[in-house]
Formats: sequence, C-alpha cells, structure tokens
Amino acid sequence: MEFDYDYIIIGSGFGGSVSALRLSEKGYKVLVVEKGKWFKAEDFPKTNWNLKKWLWMPALSFFGIMKLSIFRHVAVISGTGVGGGSLVYANTLPVPKKAFYTSGSWGQLENWEEELKPHYEKALKMLGAVPNPQLFDADKALEKMAEDMGRKAHFEHPHVAVYFGKEGETVKDPYFEGKGPNRTGCNFCGGCMTGCRHNAKNTLDKNYLWLAQRLGAEILAENEVTDVKTLASEAYEVTLRSSTSFFRKTRKLSSKGVIFSGGVLGTVKLLLKLKQKSLPKLSDKVGDDIRTNNETLISVSTANKESDFSKGVAIGSLLHTDDNSHLEVVRYSRGSGFWKLLHLPMAQGNTPPQRVFNVIGQLLRSPVSWFKTYFINGWSKSTAVLLFMQSVDSTIRLKRNFLGSMSTGISSGTKPTSDIPASKELTKRYSKVVNGKATSFVLESLAGIPTTAHILGGAVMGKDAGEGVINSKNEVFGYDNMFVIDGAMISANPGVNPSLSITAIAERALSLIPEKPKSAKKGIPEPLGRDTSI
Repeated sequence: MEFDYDYIIIGSGFGGSVSALRLSEKGYKVLVVEKGKWFKAEDFPKTNWNLKKWLWMPALSFFGIMKLSIFRHVAVISGTGVGGGSLVYANTLPVPKKAFYTSGSWGQLENWEEELKPHYEKALKMLGAVPNPQLFDADKALEKMAEDMGRKAHFEHPHVAVYFGKEGETVKDPYFEGKGPNRTGCNFCGGCMTGCRHNAKNTLDKNYLWLAQRLGAEILAENEVTDVKTLASEAYEVTLRSSTSFFRKTRKLSSKGVIFSGGVLGTVKLLLKLKQKSLPKLSDKVGDDIRTNNETLISVSTANKESDFSKGVAIGSLLHTDDNSHLEVVRYSRGSGFWKLLHLPMAQGNTPPQRVFNVIGQLLRSPVSWFKTYFINGWSKSTAVLLFMQSVDSTIRLKRNFLGSMSTGISSGTKPTSDIPASKELTKRYSKVVNGKATSFVLESLAGIPTTAHILGGAVMGKDAGEGVINSKNEVFGYDNMFVIDGAMISANPGVNPSLSITAIAERALSLIPEKPKSAKKGIPEPLGRDTSI
C-alpha cells in the first residue's frame, strides 16, 4: 500500500527537528507539521510591546512566537513557530547533574548518564554551543553575589547556542562545512527571547531543520493535527487543519509512522484527546508526572541609573547555589518592558489575603520608589529576571475537562510552588547587590502559583504501560512505529534548562531507528503546498 509519508512529525521543536533530520538522513520521506508560522529575522518584533508579533493568541489574530498558558497550579511559557521553543528560549544548554539520570520513572530502565553522553556531545555540536564569552552588568552583579556567598568557584559562563564571531559581521556557515546558512556575529542586544533579528542565535531552523529540508524533509507551517487514527495496514491517518485561517479547512494524510513532538502542552493535550477518541490503547499514564523544574521567575529592578541590565545574551551567567539548585540571570532587550504590567512586588504570606495585604503594604511604604520602578526607569534596562531552578522533585498532572480544554491536578508528591525559601533568600541577596526591588508575576505574588518556562513530562518513560506512556526507546506502548520525542518524554526533574537534554534524548531515540531499506527509497519529494524556504 502506498502512503503519503513514511513519518509525520507533529511539531518542530527540539525533538521534532532532530527527528526530521535523522529520519531524512536514513532515507525516509518526512513531513513536519507546525502550528506556528515561519519567521525570518525581520519578522520578529523589535520589543515585546509588539504583542501581535510576539505572543501566540489566535483568537486575537496574534501569531507570534510565545504562548502564555495559565492553569490552576502553574503558568507556562512556551514557544510556537517553525523551530518551536528555540525561537523564544534563552539559548542556554547545561548538562543536568547526576540525580536526573537515576530518578523518576525512567531511572532504572538504562544507564542513562553513560548512554546519553555521546548524544549530549553531538547535540552541543549541532546547536553550536560555546561558553558565553562576555559578562555585562547583570552578570557581574551575580558574580559579586557569588563572591559574597563564598561560592565564586560555582559561578560560570554557561554554554549558549549563539554565533559570536565578530560583532555584526556576516560569514558563510561556520558549523556544517558550508551546508548551513550564513551567520552574523552577536551584538549582545539581549533580544534573544523576542526573536533574534540579527542572525546570531542558533535556532533550529538554522541547523537541524535547515539540513533536513536539504535532504527532502517537508515542513508545513500554520497547521495543527486534530486526529490520528490507525489504518488496517498498520499505518496511520493524520488529520490536519489550518491554525491561522478563519476558514479551517481539514485534510487527511497517511503515514507509516507518527512522532509526537509538539511540546508538553501540544503533545499531551492531543494524546489525551486521542485516548478518548481514536487511540484507546494509550496508557492511562498520559498526563501524569508533569514537572516544572521546581523553578521561580523573580525580577529585580535596580535604582542605579548607570547600570544596563539589557545588555548581553538572554542568559549569560549561572551560579550553582547548592547541590540541588542554581540561579541564572535573564534579560530582555532595551525597550522590552511589557512584563512589568504583569508584575507586583514579591509577596510574603501563606494565604492569598495575606499576600495581597503584604503587596499593598509594600506599595504604600515606598510609593515613590515603586512609581520609578514601574513608570520611569526603562524596565528591561533596569531589570534582571532571576531564574531559579531545583532538581528537587514536584509533580502535577494535566487532564482534559468536560469542555475539552486542559486543566491541572495533583499527581503525587509535592505540588510546585513559588514559595521556595532558597529562591527568596537569593533574591534578597541579589537585590542588595544591585540596590533593587523584587517583583514577580501577579499569580506568584497574589496566589503563590509558580511560572515556568520549562514544563516537562506527561508522556514519560516506564517499563510498561502501567508505569509510563513510552518505553526507553521512546516507542508508545500499544502502537507500532509511534513515538513521543519532545519535552513530554522527560521522566525526571533535570533542575536545569532542559533543551539540551531533549535534543540528546531525541538523538538517541533516532539512532535506534534503522535506515529505510534501499529498495524502498525514492527521490526527493516536491514541497507540500507552500514555500518552505527559510
């Protein structure tokens, strides 16, 4: 029987991009379906005040690169567009500590630290990761804090996926022997998370996806998958519809294999729907063991007018504060002050009324300084966002409510919270160094609901369907030639930025898929229905 594709990949983030390249290299005919849009450098907003270009809110015809999803137990920042989270993430690629490989539902399935070591090395090379070469004001403040704490040896320049080269100079591809796109040296503008307008950030459309296209992989943007059904011939029928058009025409395509790579919110939402509808053999564990990296995001605005916290790459410094935790300084480019509208003074208190009272009290005690924080000092110039992460475990679950939308519940163990004493103590220390005031997202300040940019799990690994959704090869229990390869597969709390780990685990999973038999290989296919050029 003839099929439209050998593999249809749902999503173009770190897992989907690796899948597209490695399957294409092995001779398979591949389609990548992406809900978001294609972006060129000039398509990204100059600042995050341009909400239409920055945020993904289809109901308002906002088709940008960042989505904010709010649930009862957590608020989630995620990415959309061809290249997935790489378009909006902060480029930082740390390797997790030892506990990640031996905990969680996957801990006993393989010797993960040894198994993944060569794949981490390959991922770092593919993503062009190098240590950040230059510190700026916000980073130097963290370095000073490390000295004051007696932890200078634990301060580091993290590996980041950025082409530094000579600032502003464009050169031929420096990574893939000339097979990749031209690149331009970073100017340290701090705009990584609103989309790099200067061709310096190593997003996935400049490495994995770029190379995959040259081998024949097709990328269909502005479409989302609404259904996956089994066919009698041990294959799948995938239903798509437009994600940006008012008239949402659907189409059906057939494929021998399917790879779910839509990120946690995309993959888990779809799997929960399919379990009730067309893939009933999916594990009952779908949606369980969701992790948030046990993180907090707290902003500190300095009163020092001479400081410029917007200068640098998005995350240019990192401090290991203890064996289980670390702190990173995050920045936005000059003029990107939208977040201040969603920030209130960092609150204390065990209940929402106590927290509200505490917030009001801070505003009334120092009205002039708070007025300057919100209305006079440029927010991104004067503000550093402190990203605190822990390898300490906490889990929730995602479920489908009666309206068909997603909600959260408690899975097992400790639920995530923004009230982490270590985080607040570090914030006070940093605030003292920079003479600053601390604010956090309104949900954190008033209700203690944490915000995360690193939602993980929901389709975790296990020894069988009673313990996980996929096995140690990323194969979905109950269905042949079906995989989950994205953040939903992460089965323990990494405690660090997870993009590198997603890439490495994806590299391993794809290394286990055999090449397509030569007798079945065909020529490079024609592009599907639209221009797929970058």
